[in-house]
Amino acid sequence: MIEARHLVKRFRDRKRGTVCAVDGVSFSCRPGEIYGLLGANGAGKTTTLRILATILAPTEGTAMVAGYNVAKDPQEVRARVGFLSTATALYGRLSAQEMVEYFGRLHGLDEPTLRGRIDEIFARLEMNDFRDRRCDKLSTGMKQKVSIARTLVHDPPVMIFDEPTVGLDVMAARTIVGFIRECRERGKTVIFSTHVMSEVEKLCDHIGIIHGGKLLAEGTLPDLRARYALQNLEDIFVKVVEP
Repeated sequence: MIEARHLVKRFRDRKRGTVCAVDGVSFSCRPGEIYGLLGANGAGKTTTLRILATILAPTEGTAMVAGYNVAKDPQEVRARVGFLSTATALYGRLSAQEMVEYFGRLHGLDEPTLRGRIDEIFARLEMNDFRDRRCDKLSTGMKQKVSIARTLVHDPPVMIFDEPTVGLDVMAARTIVGFIRECRERGKTVIFSTHVMSEVEKLCDHIGIIHGGKLLAEGTLPDLRARYALQNLEDIFVKVVEP
């Protein structure tokens, strides 16, 4: 489960002074649910997810992930989280399989378990055709699949996806969306950030609209449609964020 309460993140900028990237954000996501964080670029989505993944520490507020405090127990949180962003950051000289093996060993998987996990993941994500190819020779979609594989090799109960389909072709994006749906079906707690309205409509059980670092609206899609008397999610989004 993810439980964020009054999260605040401030940065110091030489030109602008103190910048508040996340401003009092609160929400929760339970196992078997997908929570969609919807916002434009610069809205605070990535900063929020990085706090949940312990990459950044909150300035104020608290967040619990899988029963652990992100500030007090970051190692415990990391062991239970898979974090996927648009930056694949793969080591080009390793093959796809070697890359995933490396992360599996970092998570302490024994060799028989690691072999089984790799075979299962590579089959599911249709990666066997390039499992022995070096990462610097892979297409963007292939690299994203390798990044997904290393993210879930330790089978974490919490999955955090930060705009995972950006820059992918239609078929690669469909594979990613299908995989995210499968995570929910397997009972994982999933948070998913995007600015793509159709992905939110297809995937998300609950939606949070974030703008200027603030969570301005939250609810299921039917809730939001009823509250704003609009059917189209894009129209709802514009009505919520416009001053």
